Amino acid sequence: MDYEKIAGIILKHVGGEKNISHVGHCATRLRFNLIDEATADTEALKNTEGVVGVVSKGGQYQVIIGSDVPQVYQHLIKMIDLNEMDKKPEKKNGHKINNIIDTIAGIFTPILPPLTAAGMLKAVLALLVAFKWVDNQASTYQVINFMADATFYFLPVLLANSAAKKFGCNQYLAMMLGAMLIHPNFISMVATSKEVGEAITVFGLPIYNASYTSSVIPIILGVWLMSVVEPFADKISPKAIKYFTGPLITILITGIATLVVLGPLGYIISTFIAAGINTLNSYAGWLVPTLMGTFLPFLVMTGTHHAITPIGINNRMTMGFDTIIYPGQLASNVAQGAAALAVSVKTKNSELKQLTSATGITAVCGITEPVLFGVTMKIRTNLIAAMAGGCAGGLFMGLLNIKNFSGGSPGLLTLPSYIGIDAPMSNFYLACAGAAIAFAVSFIVSFVLFKDKDMETKKENAVQSASRQSVLHSPLKGKCIALNEVNDPTFANELIGKGIAILPDEGKLYAPADGTVKTVFATKHAITMTSEAGADLILHVGLDTVKLDGKYFNVLVKDGDHVKAGDLLMEFDITAIKNEGYDVVTPMVVANCDQYEFTCEKNKAVTVDDTVMILKEV
Repeated sequence: MDYEKIAGIILKHVGGEKNISHVGHCATRLRFNLIDEATADTEALKNTEGVVGVVSKGGQYQVIIGSDVPQVYQHLIKMIDLNEMDKKPEKKNGHKINNIIDTIAGIFTPILPPLTAAGMLKAVLALLVAFKWVDNQASTYQVINFMADATFYFLPVLLANSAAKKFGCNQYLAMMLGAMLIHPNFISMVATSKEVGEAITVFGLPIYNASYTSSVIPIILGVWLMSVVEPFADKISPKAIKYFTGPLITILITGIATLVVLGPLGYIISTFIAAGINTLNSYAGWLVPTLMGTFLPFLVMTGTHHAITPIGINNRMTMGFDTIIYPGQLASNVAQGAAALAVSVKTKNSELKQLTSATGITAVCGITEPVLFGVTMKIRTNLIAAMAGGCAGGLFMGLLNIKNFSGGSPGLLTLPSYIGIDAPMSNFYLACAGAAIAFAVSFIVSFVLFKDKDMETKKENAVQSASRQSVLHSPLKGKCIALNEVNDPTFANELIGKGIAILPDEGKLYAPADGTVKTVFATKHAITMTSEAGADLILHVGLDTVKLDGKYFNVLVKDGDHVKAGDLLMEFDITAIKNEGYDVVTPMVVANCDQYEFTCEKNKAVTVDDTVMILKEV
């Protein structure tokens, strides 16, 4: 693979250096903050050799590469001026939840390599002790142990660096703030204060007796405050001495405020989260790992899985282990890999066999983006199998309260992270059993459901047969666009079927063909129907409009009604829906798309009399 060539092509298709306000990477993705995402050529990127897929979600434009992403990233950053790039404003997408996810991902993604390294060191150490190759009193043990602990001990400093980049303040002042929280003198003062009962104060203000080594939330709050104070300090400092007074004012105000207010607040929040998780574990410890094992592919698909990473980290930092996040992720990752490997065994298609075997092995080792975008999202039976296996494995590990002690990418290679120095080996054995259950269930389901199709034979049969054609008219007046332009991976990646989407000019939804209404959703935002030619259609008004719970929608039909093409099905208030912050783009999807060959219109104005799709049976 020519990493330099791939990096150059990616840079060109994201709009060039001038369109990038920030770029980083995780284990498999380049993560861009683009000034104008409309400038990026997504289709060209998807067709680029070495690019597995493209996702725009959570405020980031993500280009999925796979395990080669570090090499591509190194060539990419040589082609751009990082100093100039960091000065550019990021274009926010307007949705607060997406901006929050983007911020969390931006803070935690850069520190995943040291966290993974530390977790693997801990796992290796646990194995050495478990097999009695190293005594836990020996110097070898002590050295490897402090090497691993370094990441966790100095976690506030690492987080300060990445948080400063995300919040747009000085990285080195931020790291200085992180160092204050774990300075040996401060730790000693806290220990003495607890012992003698005399409070620590600064200018008469009391400092909470908390230890911030391995903490997460306090330093993030502190750096956020620094991003507010630093511009203020720069503004009020006399120009002649700004170089001296700016940093002084910034660190003095931020340091004291963090020690007195924000640090204790973050410490209390962390403790509260840990206590809440303990409570949840005591009543339904199986629930979250089961849900995580089942639905993790959808979180990874949108990039929102990084929003839950801090929970697992906080659990290990406060309780010493995690039973909520990592066990469910382990089950899901292994299940996805197993589903792909089942296809590899069954398929006669050499290209698909190579793809599924390579990505399947990577997935069971803990990296799932290549298999997710290359296989799972394209083969529906694999998604079903992965969810089934992940659910079974997650439920098993949740019921038995299996503990993860040191993190890492959840997969077979990090199974030793379930070995604790003071924990029974049964925890490790049960984690292995949970992974095996996830693998077996997913493999079997995928193997049974997957049907290998010879595409050439299929085309020949289609030509020879007297196939019927089904014509679908536009359900709305507006502009017809390709489905992959919809800002929702579920539709854009054709997970529920193929079709088109309409950007409506008016709030009236019409029947695209003669047929029968199957379901009017309780929330009124969507209707399913079957055309007389047998096409199962989904008409979905807007994105995430299910959250409106029927508000602004007036449905004029009911389940079982027979309709003619052009009949009015629904009225909706476009302006009100937009004012609530929702996208009104309306996908029309053919759920049983595997029965048809498609001819679709796109990028043109349409009325309800215009044909937008022709379906030809195969």
